[in-house]
Amino acid sequence: MTVPVFFGCAFIAFGPAFALYLFTIATDPLRVIFLIAGAFFWLVSLLLSSMFWFLVRVITDNRDESVQNYLLIFGALLSVCIQELFRLAYYKLLKKASEGLKSINPEEDIAPSMRLLAYVSGLGFGIMSGVFSFVNTLSNSLGPGTVGIHGDSPQFFLNSAFMTLVIIMLHVFWGVVFFDGCEKNKWYIL
Repeated sequence: MTVPVFFGCAFIAFGPAFALYLFTIATDPLRVIFLIAGAFFWLVSLLLSSMFWFLVRVITDNRDESVQNYLLIFGALLSVCIQELFRLAYYKLLKKASEGLKSINPEEDIAPSMRLLAYVSGLGFGIMSGVFSFVNTLSNSLGPGTVGIHGDSPQFFLNSAFMTLVIIMLHVFWGVVFFDGCEKNKWYIL
């Protein structure tokens, strides 16, 4: 039963993102490059957040549990801020790249629109976020343990798969809204 759970949850979590990639991004090599670059920017933001968390844990020496709870909340908020700063940095990079592509050949429109780039970068952010949040859970579905023995939900893997799907799609939507706010200089949208 573990193999069907593994593949079922993998298809639930990553199936829609794979379909979006296959039908809208895979046909254009430039979009694939922008998707991979977006995933890389998310990885770098995760690296910086992890370095911050490691330093804070070493400095506080894991002594007081209530302080650790507040540090966890602060770390999560800081991680989101770092991630959004990297989304802004990626937007600025894409904006310069788009202007550079337009200056190479002004008659032919090579550069994709910023709305398309927002979608592609959001999908890149989301796929990488989903991979990091769900791969360990997915590998545990292959065994050797059984979920639900100690009062845990027997639907844990299914719930995790749907939550990963939601986070991937939210990254796509957040990317589109973020880029739109930057394009129109409406900072309250962000």
